[in-house]
Amino acid sequence: MTPPQGTLLSQINSPEDLRKLPVEELPQLCKEIRQFILEVISRNPGHLGASLGVVELTAAIHYAYNTPDDKLIWDVGHQAYAHKILTGRKDVFFTNRTYKGISGFPRRIESEFDAFGTGHSSTSISAALGMAVASALSGNKKQQHIAVIGDGSMTGGMAMEALNNAGVSKANLLVILNDNGIAIDNNVGGLARYLTDITTSRTYNRLRNKIWVLLGGKTRYGANSRAIVKQFGNAVKSTLLKESNLFEAFGFRYFGPVDGHDVERLVHLMRDLKNIPGPKLLHVVTVKGKGYEKAEKDQTLFHAPGKFDMETGELKETQCLNQPPKYQVVFGKTIIELAEQNEKIVGVTPAMPTGCSLNLMMSKMPNRAFDVGIAEQHAVTFSAGMAARGLIPFCNIYSTFMQRAYDQVIHDVALQNLHVVFCLDRGGLVGEDGATHHGVYDLAYLRAIPNLTICSPMNELELRNMMYTAQLPGKGPFAIRYPRGRGMHADWIRPFEELPVGKGRMIREGEDLAVISIGHMGNVALEACNQLLEQGTNVALYDIRYLKPLDEELLTRVLKKFKKIITLEDGTILGGLGSAVIEFANDHGFDPTIVRLGIPDRFIEQGTLEELHKECGFDMEGIVKSCNDLLNHS
Repeated sequence: MTPPQGTLLSQINSPEDLRKLPVEELPQLCKEIRQFILEVISRNPGHLGASLGVVELTAAIHYAYNTPDDKLIWDVGHQAYAHKILTGRKDVFFTNRTYKGISGFPRRIESEFDAFGTGHSSTSISAALGMAVASALSGNKKQQHIAVIGDGSMTGGMAMEALNNAGVSKANLLVILNDNGIAIDNNVGGLARYLTDITTSRTYNRLRNKIWVLLGGKTRYGANSRAIVKQFGNAVKSTLLKESNLFEAFGFRYFGPVDGHDVERLVHLMRDLKNIPGPKLLHVVTVKGKGYEKAEKDQTLFHAPGKFDMETGELKETQCLNQPPKYQVVFGKTIIELAEQNEKIVGVTPAMPTGCSLNLMMSKMPNRAFDVGIAEQHAVTFSAGMAARGLIPFCNIYSTFMQRAYDQVIHDVALQNLHVVFCLDRGGLVGEDGATHHGVYDLAYLRAIPNLTICSPMNELELRNMMYTAQLPGKGPFAIRYPRGRGMHADWIRPFEELPVGKGRMIREGEDLAVISIGHMGNVALEACNQLLEQGTNVALYDIRYLKPLDEELLTRVLKKFKKIITLEDGTILGGLGSAVIEFANDHGFDPTIVRLGIPDRFIEQGTLEELHKECGFDMEGIVKSCNDLLNHS
C-alpha cells in the first residue's frame, strides 16, 4: 500500500524531500500522512492514537531540523509512525509490526533516522542528553538533539532524573513535551494536574491571544520573535504560575504551551529555538487520535484498536459465544471477588488499568485500587509500604516493564519478606510489539530472589486459584506470571481452591519420555502429546506449576523413571525452568538427557504468536519434532 500518485506524500521519500516543500503546503501534507496512517493501521493493527496526535509535530521537526545529522529520539516509540513514513519507510509501512517487516518502534538497525531504540517509557531525555554530551566532547557544537516525550512518560522517575541532570549542563538539548493528557488511560498525579493548570488557564489564554495578535497572526512571527517568545515565557511564569516554573526550576528554558497541530507555527518556533543555546523545553499540546473523530472520542480504545472499519470506527475482532476469557479479564474479575472476601486486598498498577483489567476494581472499589502512573519502581515500593502495614497488595505490572523495578522487588519486598502479590501480565512472547515488549525474562530474573514464590497457570482456572492461594495468610512475596490472550475454559468461574505451594501435577501418563512444562504452553504440549500418541509414542506430561519452590518429590519421580526429558517454557531457556530442572538433576545425582524448549539466547522480533513460537521451535510441530529427535538420539 502506497499513497496515491499526485499527492504531496507520494513525492516525499526523505526529510530532504520534505524540506523542499513551501511551508504553506505542510498542512496538506499532514492531512495526507494522517489519512495514510489510518488506511494502513485499520487493516494492519498498530498503535493508532499516539501517532495520529503527532503528525504535525513530526513534520515540523524534520522540516526545521537537519535530521539525521540532528538527532531525534522518540519516547515510547509507538508515536513514531509519521516519523517512519517521512524517513524512507513509506513504501514498507504496510509491513509495520508484521513478521520480518518493520518494527512498530524506532530501531537503530532499521534506519539512520532512528537515533535511539525506544519501546519502554521515559528514556528519551537521558539518551538525548548522552548524545548531546558526546557531540560536545567530539567538538561538534552545531549538532541539535531533540527528545520528544509524551503519552504519560514524563511521570516516569527516569525522566525527572534526566531533567535534573540536563538542567545543570550546557548541552545543546531540546525536550519537546507532547502533552496530550493520556498514556493508554488518562494521566494521573500531580504532574498531570500541573500541566492541565498551565494549558487551561484563562489568564494564559488571554495572554496568548494578545501576543498572537502582536506577532501578526497565524502566518508570520515578525522580526523580534525570539525576544517576544522569551517575554511570553516570562509572562507565563509570573502571571500564570505565580511561582517558578517546574521546568525552569530544573534549569531549562521553558517555551509554551503551544498548539501542537499548527505545523507552520511549530516550524517557525523550532527554527528560533535552534539558535538558543543550552537545555530548552517546548511544551506542545496535542490531541491523541487527532483528525479521526472516533479516536479522539475514545482515546483509550483507539490507542491500539486492532482492525477497524475506517468509515464507522467499528472494530473487526470477531466475538464468539462461549469463548474463553482473556487472562487479563480473569484477573480483573477475580481480584474483585477476593477483595470482597478479604478487606486487606488492594490493587496497584503503573498506568495500565484498562490493559490489565484493574479498571474493573477501580470502578467498583475506587478507594482500594490505585493507578500510580508510569512508575514501576514506585508501584513496587508503594505496594511494599502498604504490605508493611498489613494490607495485601496485588501489584499488576506487564512482565516487560517489571524489569524496571527489579531492585525494588529484591530490596523493598523480598528482603523484608512482605506479602506483595505480583501479577505479571503479558508473560512470554506477546506478538506484534516485538523485542521491547516480550515478557520472556521474568522466570529467570525472579528465580534468583530468596523468599519469592513463583508460579504460572496453565489455564484461567489455575490463575484464579493461584490468586486465591497467594492471598492466604503467611504466603509472603508471591509472583503469578500469565500470558497475553485467552485461556482454555469458558466456564471458568468456579469455587476457589488452594493450590499447595511448591506442588505440580501430572497431566498425562507416559512411558517413552517426559515433558515438563510451566504455564499456558502446557496446553500446546498436551496437543503435541496427543499427536505423538497417534504415531505410537507415549509421552508423559507434567505441569510443574511452581518454578519456586520446585516440586522436588515430583521431579524425583520423573528423573527416576525417565532418561529423556524435555522442558517447555515461554521464556528464556537461560535461567528458567529448564535450567532449574538441570540444576536439580545435577544436585541429586541424576544424569538424564534434557532438551530445553523456550526462547533462545537472542532477541525475538515481532510477528504473530504462531509465527514466533514456530521460529523458537516450541509450537506443536516443534514440540513433536523435538520429542521424536530425542527418542531417536542414541
